[in-house]
Amino acid sequence: MRLLFAGTPAVALPSLDALLASRHEVVAVLTRPDARAGRGRTLTPSPVKERALEADLEVLTPATLKDPEVQARIAAIAPDAAPVVAYGNLVPPAALALPRHGWVNLHFSVLPAWRGAAPVQHAIIAGDEVTGASTFLLEAGLDTGPVLGTLTETIRPLDTSGDLLGRLAGAGSDLLVKTLDALEDGVLTPVPQPTDGVSLAPRLTTEDARVRWQHPAMAVDRRVRGCTPAPGAWTTLPDGARLGLGPVRLVPEVTDLAPGAVRAGRGEVLVGTGTHAVRLGEVRPAGKRAMAAADWARGARLDERTVLGADSGAERGAGA
Repeated sequence: MRLLFAGTPAVALPSLDALLASRHEVVAVLTRPDARAGRGRTLTPSPVKERALEADLEVLTPATLKDPEVQARIAAIAPDAAPVVAYGNLVPPAALALPRHGWVNLHFSVLPAWRGAAPVQHAIIAGDEVTGASTFLLEAGLDTGPVLGTLTETIRPLDTSGDLLGRLAGAGSDLLVKTLDALEDGVLTPVPQPTDGVSLAPRLTTEDARVRWQHPAMAVDRRVRGCTPAPGAWTTLPDGARLGLGPVRLVPEVTDLAPGAVRAGRGEVLVGTGTHAVRLGEVRPAGKRAMAAADWARGARLDERTVLGADSGAERGAGA
């Protein structure tokens, strides 16, 4: 089949590479416009655009797919199908109708669970033990289209969202190719999503990544891992400055620290939660690079009165 691949970030690259190596022909790539990045705020192409140019593919970077000229170009390309992986732009009804086999989206959850922009992050934060990936046909609703294929993946105890997303991106690329093979062979029947088991996974904000130390240690651990690497978990120091947090470790034997209270010593930094302590891993003081928590503590003038996140307030802590 002739394919128009739609994707933007690095997580879409395994699928693009798999399709380039498949029996199908990727004739063009659709990706988000160049965005400003880095300290110099220079315009930077998306990872998918860079890979497409390396492969000598036509690249479309419209700000919106509602533009009639963009739709005319897609129609001229005449794709049989448009595989989608983390494209990040809405596909209007007029564009949905252009590929003969539709827009085949690879989504990183087992639908109808975790519809939305951040399914992997929400699965970890919620404490799910198993997640997966789905291929489905895009329609006007948010991730509501009929499912074409699924796979499952165990969420490991130390998984960050980056770890889990990396595994799903690799396994999902194979699922996407097999789905397109089956569509071309006419042996695949789309299955409507059930109405039960629907959950939503909106994009996480910076405030979502704020750690509430009054929550149970397990909830703190899941939130930090779910927000790693993005948007990045954080708390505040007594002076109000932000402290970025890498994954923590549970220390169930330490139960005498109040939520947010810090105990530094013996090469470790412990922080109290609503249940028991956690051990900090890497931390990122404002304006500095990430460092081991013990190294940070030596220069941070911590004492037994130091409390992290004291300004978060228990009244703002709903939704662990």
